Amino acid sequence: MFTLSDSRTGISRRDFLRVGSLGGLSLSHLLAAQAAAGSAKSVLTDKTVVFLFMQGGPSQFETFDPKMGAPDGIRSVNGEIATRLPGVTFGKTFPRLAALADKLAIVRSYRPGNATHDIKPIVDGETKGGASLGAFYARMAGMNHPDTGMPTNVLLYPQAVDPTTQPGTRGFGDLASTGGVGASFAPFVPGAGGTMQKNMELKLSPDRLDDRRGLLAQLDSVQRHLDGRGEMPALDRFQGQAFDVLLRGVGSAFDLSKEDSKTIQRYDTAPLVRPENIDNKWKNYVHYVDNAKSLGKLMLLTRRLCEAGCGFITLTTNFVWDMHADVNNAGVAEGMNYMGLPFDHAVSAFIEDLDVRGLSDKVLLVCCGEIGRSPRVNKAGGRDHWANLGPLLLSGGGLKMGRVVGASTPTGSDPVSDPITPRDLRSTIMHTLFDLGELRVVRGLPSEVAKVAFDGEPIKELVSY
Repeated sequence: MFTLSDSRTGISRRDFLRVGSLGGLSLSHLLAAQAAAGSAKSVLTDKTVVFLFMQGGPSQFETFDPKMGAPDGIRSVNGEIATRLPGVTFGKTFPRLAALADKLAIVRSYRPGNATHDIKPIVDGETKGGASLGAFYARMAGMNHPDTGMPTNVLLYPQAVDPTTQPGTRGFGDLASTGGVGASFAPFVPGAGGTMQKNMELKLSPDRLDDRRGLLAQLDSVQRHLDGRGEMPALDRFQGQAFDVLLRGVGSAFDLSKEDSKTIQRYDTAPLVRPENIDNKWKNYVHYVDNAKSLGKLMLLTRRLCEAGCGFITLTTNFVWDMHADVNNAGVAEGMNYMGLPFDHAVSAFIEDLDVRGLSDKVLLVCCGEIGRSPRVNKAGGRDHWANLGPLLLSGGGLKMGRVVGASTPTGSDPVSDPITPRDLRSTIMHTLFDLGELRVVRGLPSEVAKVAFDGEPIKELVSY
């Protein structure tokens, strides 16, 4: 196993010759196998899915279905804002996204299915204990990108960009679980105590990102030493490629200092809100702070990972969309000021950035939570858990954008059109990542992958066949 770490210990020649060890199957072997496959048609579409998990359960009213014609106590407490789509409005804390509505698909008939805090949108099954879709993708695509060495399945918590934030919340379902396809396909979790797949371990502490250049310079020096002794040619072509991609492909992708300062500023959400927690009013206050500090940088890091070859990226700023107005959480009006503004800023920056870089059709962004919110505001000013309707936003990935899919009842409690379920959402994601016709006939296709790909129907209003 080849490990990049933040230790000060030396790196031996033997380390270089052990790049990518996985029970005797090295990354160089995998690269050789891919080359031997030659022109064999891949089931992959060469697209990336980014899943922004709005953990805690966002309100459909204060996000993308304001219902301003409904009575007070039902309609959006923060009002609405007109979008670029005639007759379509969003909650008032989303002005930038409203201006990009032609690049979005909003599903107003998304039915989560139960009112439980879990990870149902991105797991195999409707209850706890399933697996991240990223694990299924890595099972078919391989654990690392063959050209860049990047892990194909990554999970980002706030600590990936800010070591002062809280560790990832796992009390309501583990986003790193693999659901039977094997622990080797678990996501790489940078900066949060996670480990990468067994074929490459990369320990990148966020507070050490500034040292990337120095570390790579040290490694370059070692490589030159091996070249001078004539030992590098002893590595076959694929060992050399594995060595090269691990050193140069991975490290730079995680280094936000390589970005232009104006780009960093455009993404940065830290200056937008400063949540107040007078007299320790909410136990989850720290997560509001973490969200404001990290969401923009997480989205910027995500864009860099997309460019470097990650196929599936899950990110969350922990349990921040739960707005009961109780001892744990803010109410809807105040909570949306803490959550809506950073979300609007970071997500719009990401969408605009992809567009400028010509990546809009290659990257599908999916944003939703595990539940929706009750039609009536409770006495304390919050909304409670709701199973029958929740917000869902998609952007890019070659899907049809600039439209609203489905509709809800006047009270925002249920779909009035055919409901879109988590199974359908997962099938849509798999449709983006794979040629489903080719996937269906793959010999030895794991049953777990087959179920998540074919158990639902891709959202017909968005896909093209």
